[in-house]
Amino acid sequence: MGSVGWGERARAWLGVAGWVGPNNGPVKGGQVGRGGAVWVGLARNNKLRPTANNRQASVEMGQLNGAGYVTVDDLPSSPRANKFKKVSVVPLVFLIFYEVSGGPFGVEDSVGAAGPLLALVGFLVFPLIWSVPEALITAEMGTMFPENGGYVVWVSAALGEYWGFQQGWMKWLSGVIDNALYPVLFLDYLKSVVPVVGQGYPRILSVLVLTLALTYMNYRGMTIVGWVAVLLGVVSILPFIVMGLLAIPKLEPERWLVVDLHNVKWGLYLNTLFWNLNYWDSISTLAGEVENPKKNLPKALFYALIFVVCAYFFPLLAGTGAVPLNRELWEDGYFADVAKIIGGTWLCWWIQGAAAMSNMGMFVAEMSSDSFQLLGMAERGMIPELFAKRSRHGTPILGILFSASGVILLSWLSFDEIVAAENFLYCFGMILEFIAFVLLRIKQPSVSRPYKIPLGTIGSILMCVPPTILICLVLALASVKVMVVSLIAVAIGLVLQPALKYSERKRLIKFSVTSGLPDLQADVRENNRSLVP
Repeated sequence: MGSVGWGERARAWLGVAGWVGPNNGPVKGGQVGRGGAVWVGLARNNKLRPTANNRQASVEMGQLNGAGYVTVDDLPSSPRANKFKKVSVVPLVFLIFYEVSGGPFGVEDSVGAAGPLLALVGFLVFPLIWSVPEALITAEMGTMFPENGGYVVWVSAALGEYWGFQQGWMKWLSGVIDNALYPVLFLDYLKSVVPVVGQGYPRILSVLVLTLALTYMNYRGMTIVGWVAVLLGVVSILPFIVMGLLAIPKLEPERWLVVDLHNVKWGLYLNTLFWNLNYWDSISTLAGEVENPKKNLPKALFYALIFVVCAYFFPLLAGTGAVPLNRELWEDGYFADVAKIIGGTWLCWWIQGAAAMSNMGMFVAEMSSDSFQLLGMAERGMIPELFAKRSRHGTPILGILFSASGVILLSWLSFDEIVAAENFLYCFGMILEFIAFVLLRIKQPSVSRPYKIPLGTIGSILMCVPPTILICLVLALASVKVMVVSLIAVAIGLVLQPALKYSERKRLIKFSVTSGLPDLQADVRENNRSLVP
């Protein structure tokens, strides 16, 4: 992942909160917000309102009878969340770091699959093809729609609620599958020190205890999770800095150039790169919990992008350059052995401890994103109202419980199976995101974007072409087993949304939309009618 220059940020304005009439005249029904901006049609309380017959009461996005948009400073994406403390820039950078990376743990398979040269080149080139476009789109769309639904809201605004739900279903499921990986990685590192946790009932019990402990941390609030991520990030990276310094006298640059194109496991290689360099969009589902997201989200994405690339590339550079190559040994957990060769047993133990801390950080960051995504969907009336209920710490109770349950149910899968299944579902979700991004650029060019990718509409569309090709390649390389399981999961989402709507019409389950949220479908309802079954 390469650095991406966002430059000077535009003032963080949403531009959908209100409008003025001709000649700057007063707006009927408007009320003056902070900074003198007009806030039209937003509810004056934090209560939920029923979805039936009331969705049109919210603020419409797009052209409003030729009127111009007026900005509102710090428009609350979720009015009920206002009383809870927001996440600032530094914790946000580390939350993104853990959403995407967490350190070089898990990158070892890239060397085992393709050798040192392709592994090093992959972690420099792949970010330019995938991570930079995804981070840029997240910055633009996340500041355009700064609420907890994140990418669900983007797709809903462009394609309608049906496809927004499909996006939410696939991305939540891929996130839960991803989170099931971290207890597995944690125990893979720990079993070299405590062999008893490597298999059987001790392993199952360890997964349960770890999941419950980290789930409780998520329950305690986003501020705690954010600063815990900072602490864990420093602890996770520090031993690799020491390992890099100790490796300098042992480096043999010719080791970096080893490549055998006839002996490359392309599926494992691409899945490893893809898994370690995606999920930049996950932070968007926490936008409603971020302090001034329209300014801080792009800034945090920029810093995290540089952080992630360095955290992958330099440990790989040290490990492959200082240790004789044996590709069969390069699998998840091998960095602990590399550290032992370079620095001794003490550094091996330090790396193993850092791996444990890293997996904790990735778990809490991913669970936060997954659970707040469900909260955002509930606030939009896509899933039952119960998912919008917050604890006294401001966290989504039911969303956390559902995400934790999914992690426990899926933790029996192997590393390779988890990565492949997660990537397959994630690819489908990213296709919808790219479509939504392009459609909103074309259909709603006048909507204020506090951060806008400086490539123009045509340039932005062309930017999406390489990652789309990559998505098709990842999908094509998936095994039959992964394809079948993933397509069944997609099919469940296709029928689940109509089933939920049926239960809403029959009043079997209570749904509601949080007051004060813009009506996303006002300008796209007619255009998207043919896309919705």
